[in-house]
Amino acid sequence: MVAYLLARNIRYEEDLVDQLFNSSEKRLARILLLLAHFGKEGIPEMVVPKISQETLAEMIGTTRSRVSFFMNRFRKLGFIHYNGGLQVHSSLLNVVVHD
Repeated sequence: MVAYLLARNIRYEEDLVDQLFNSSEKRLARILLLLAHFGKEGIPEMVVPKISQETLAEMIGTTRSRVSFFMNRFRKLGFIHYNGGLQVHSSLLNVVVHD
C-alpha cells in the first residue's frame, strides 16, 4: 500500500512539473506515451485505448482544436497511426525529450 501511495505521489509531482514547464504539444505526447505504457516494465502497447480528443484536451489543459492540430502533426511526422485504433510509436519520445 505504501509503495502504491508513493508511486501516486510521484506521478502527481510529475504531472505538476509537466503542466508548469512543458508546452501543450509535449504534454500531449507524454499523455499518449503514458496511455501506451511506454516506460513501464514489459512491452509497451502500441494501441492506445479509445479516448476522445476532448478528454485528451482536458487532461493536458488545452482546447480540443489544439489537440486535433497536434494529433494531425504527429500523424504526418509518423509518430502515430490510425489503423482501427490509435497506434503510438516509440519515436514519439523524441517530442518529449527534445526541446
